[in-house]
Amino acid sequence: MHKNKKDNEHKRNYEIQRIETFSDGVFAFAVTLLIVSLEVPKNFEELMINMRGFFAFGISFLILVFIWVEQHKFFRNYGLEDNWTITLNVALLFLVLFYVYPLKFLFTLVFSNEIYAGKQIPLRITDAQVPLLMQIYDAGYIAIYFLFTLMYIHVFRKADFLELTAIEKFDCKTNIHKQLIMVVVGICSFICALLLPLPLSAYSPFIYVLIGPVLTIYFHYRIKLRKKYFVEE
Repeated sequence: MHKNKKDNEHKRNYEIQRIETFSDGVFAFAVTLLIVSLEVPKNFEELMINMRGFFAFGISFLILVFIWVEQHKFFRNYGLEDNWTITLNVALLFLVLFYVYPLKFLFTLVFSNEIYAGKQIPLRITDAQVPLLMQIYDAGYIAIYFLFTLMYIHVFRKADFLELTAIEKFDCKTNIHKQLIMVVVGICSFICALLLPLPLSAYSPFIYVLIGPVLTIYFHYRIKLRKKYFVEE
């Protein structure tokens, strides 16, 4: 019989921790950085440029939200606040802040024709520099999800201390594999941006489309195993 979650509360802290409060503040600041460079429009044309940039901002915002949700679920599930967890989380927050401007620049560039309606684009980048921009984006993405991988591996190693049940260990392994899939996809995009000739390297971002189907297949497999070997109480 599996232990009830309440039996583990003396080992896990389910209340909001200072590290979570600090993390939420950093993520809020990162979102602010996405829009802080936008001045109040001086005329209607500038207003329309800002309005057309809403989609690029929205995608950048969603990516930050996905990262925040992953981090939030980690602390809500395990409540760890030891030195190694804090170190990994601080490194994650640092990368998130560093990641904001390349993220915003990339999606502003992707939607530049729509944002500036065919007029002169103020972004200064040559075709030869686009692969390097993607490599910067990929490197940040890889590093962030590699840190998540290390965080979940750390939880699995402390399974006895946290008194994780068998099904919780199974879920932790699933999360480790999920983060590794994200890392591998990022590495594939990085390699394509680095090695492919210029016309083809511009298509390296499309590799991220694989995340959806790959995770769908993987979770379908893991859910079947979960139902086969565990009966939740």
